[in-house]
Amino acid sequence: MTLEDLGWSEFFAGHIDPYAREGLVPARLVRETKINYGALLEGGREVDCVLSGRLWHEAATDADLPAVGDWVALDLGSDGDEAVIRGHLPRVSKLSRKLPGKVAAEQVIAANVDVVVVVTDPGADFSPRRIERYLMLIDRCGAKPVILLNKADLFAREDCEAAAEALREVSGGADVRITSALADEGLDVLREYLQPGTTITLVGSSGVGKSTLVNQLMGAEQQDTDDVNAVTGRGRHTTISRELVVLEEGGILIDNPGVRELQMWTDEADLRESFADVDELAMQCRFRDCKHREDAGCAIRSAMDTGALSPDRYESYLNLEEEIAELQKRQKKRRMTVERRAKRNRKVKARNLADRIDIDKEERGEL
Repeated sequence: MTLEDLGWSEFFAGHIDPYAREGLVPARLVRETKINYGALLEGGREVDCVLSGRLWHEAATDADLPAVGDWVALDLGSDGDEAVIRGHLPRVSKLSRKLPGKVAAEQVIAANVDVVVVVTDPGADFSPRRIERYLMLIDRCGAKPVILLNKADLFAREDCEAAAEALREVSGGADVRITSALADEGLDVLREYLQPGTTITLVGSSGVGKSTLVNQLMGAEQQDTDDVNAVTGRGRHTTISRELVVLEEGGILIDNPGVRELQMWTDEADLRESFADVDELAMQCRFRDCKHREDAGCAIRSAMDTGALSPDRYESYLNLEEEIAELQKRQKKRRMTVERRAKRNRKVKARNLADRIDIDKEERGEL
């Protein structure tokens, strides 16, 4: 197994030289736990490794720490020594969301990905509004989006087609396919993208069949699955940890746990780009300060009345706009808190230094 099979490229090669001169070797992270990482070396050998204290302290946020999919520089040490991550190579892409809860922090779902596959189904999980959110995050990441409407074997064909058409309307040209992982139907689209050196990550809610997809692609029961719940139509056991797998036929797969909460980690510019149709309508309103409610000459209200704009899509736009504004507010508050703490720490260090100087002078009899 070569480095190129693991996703190595000229971009990463351009950043490894300073570490190589120190005797460090490149590796790609395939697993992350609370205490260590798993990494693949050239040749396919996997080693356990830990993060150096220097990299830990230099990281401004958790999102700056290595994540599954990242390339790192490893110090393998001598026989019996624990491998240590001494360098973290820059990323070509990262798929992130806001960390669940009230904290304004970024969570990296996968690093250095080329294609992001969103898996859903035509049943309980179906939500064009959630797909819009995924597409915004994928657009910010810079990867290619693919949407799989899975579990087609459980639903009528016409229902699957109707759901797929609804997703195409909000997908902005993303590849939308109807699949059945259990019956191994429609998976050719994934195999098309899984070329040697290409990294794909699967995302979606728990129980939509991601683990079964992984098993079908690998030709083995690599990921644990369980029976489908008769009430919800979802699997009762799915992936519980993030993992990178190199497939024998070529390509790299990052499997992710089910996403229960998808909060935005993006900004107003990305929102405007993803909802360009809504923004274009707003520019056609008679009044520049139109509130898009009962205002005369409102192009958005007119478009919804004629069916040119879905009320659900406009409502999604408003919700996302509000959510992003709240995220920016929390980020600003967090920056102010960090700055206050840094200023306080500088004052404490300066005061301690002054006290130390006075003590030294007193000991030398200069005071």
